[in-house]
Amino acid sequence: MQLKRVVVTGMGALTPIGNNLEAYWEGLRSGKSGSAPITYFDTEKFKTKFACELKGYDPSDFFDRKEARKLDRFTQYALISSDEAIADSGLDLDTVDKFRVGVVWGAGIGGLETFQNEMIGYAQGDGTPRFNPFFIPKMIADIAPGNISIKHGFMGPNYTTVSACASSANALIDALNYIRLGHCDVIVTGGSEAAVTIAGMGGFNAMHALSTRNDSPETASRPFDATRDGFVLGEGAGAIILEEYEHAKARGAKIYAEVAGGGLSSDAYHMTAPHPDGIGVVKVMENCLENAGMKPEDVDAINTHGTSTPLGDVAELKAISQVFGKHASNININSTKSMTGHLLGAAGAIEAIASILAMHHSIVPPTINHSVVDNEIDPTLNLTLNKAQDREVNVAMSNTFGFGGHNACILFKKIG
Repeated sequence: MQLKRVVVTGMGALTPIGNNLEAYWEGLRSGKSGSAPITYFDTEKFKTKFACELKGYDPSDFFDRKEARKLDRFTQYALISSDEAIADSGLDLDTVDKFRVGVVWGAGIGGLETFQNEMIGYAQGDGTPRFNPFFIPKMIADIAPGNISIKHGFMGPNYTTVSACASSANALIDALNYIRLGHCDVIVTGGSEAAVTIAGMGGFNAMHALSTRNDSPETASRPFDATRDGFVLGEGAGAIILEEYEHAKARGAKIYAEVAGGGLSSDAYHMTAPHPDGIGVVKVMENCLENAGMKPEDVDAINTHGTSTPLGDVAELKAISQVFGKHASNININSTKSMTGHLLGAAGAIEAIASILAMHHSIVPPTINHSVVDNEIDPTLNLTLNKAQDREVNVAMSNTFGFGGHNACILFKKIG
């Protein structure tokens, strides 16, 4: 069968460097760091005392008090970013066939703060289980797309993908395939996460996964730098409207990019560490290129997973060198996590948006905070260090990987 073409017609972002799409792009372009001391709880006894929190976020700006109390922050973020994306798309919700509009959303953890607070409350009580009746509906990971669907009456496919930090990239690929196969005209996709909590910070610290650069939090996320010591936890959401090309063209929609293809693979190696030779990463990029019908030399830019961990960064860059060969030195490679931190289940969505905006503006955002060369990294690679670079980007790749060995890769191209 002839697969449908799929395009991006709307985007929304709620991130540590900007609370809407325009502000997010300005933060990316200017190399803004979103990392700062944590304000949500007392970090005196924590190894890591900083994170990439949202700045100036107030739920009362978007929800009344009664509604906000029913929603974990990860669901609030999902609703806000998806509303922006829908508005940006120009969709007329009064005329669209809502049976052919779906919501496929990613979340690696879901309502962690809700779970944490309910358990703390129980532990501090007299043993009587006095739980909030909204405890379960607030916590479960699938409730974010459920709320988006309920708010707008979308009656197509509706579910959450959970694959740790690859969750929202998986959501994008699922959404792509539903439209390609003709099952939907429009899908609201993306991801959200709100894990900057006592449990989130404590858990990742126990794994020795987080940076402990407490004396300089704004420079702690430093992908590819020889002194990197772990990732910086972030929070927020990214939403993307995927639409069948002819459907978008018929209504005169603004089109940001075409989704050329997506690839998946598994490391099948370790719960949290990548294969040192990047075998799974090699395969996911090869799968993505094959799915898109493209050659390695077609790719102009790659937004890497680039978490700022000692093992992960080297393995991913080795894989890029293997897949792209001599062309690798012609690609603008970057890691926007250097600015936003790691948004876990929302990472794939906000980084896909960064790739699309790089194409749209012909500017590749920088990898900030780099000062010391890592001799394990190929010096011929252009890692877009410390300053954005002007570049015509016709094809952009976005890599996202998750604990458990989940690998996802997406390719975007300029519409033609």
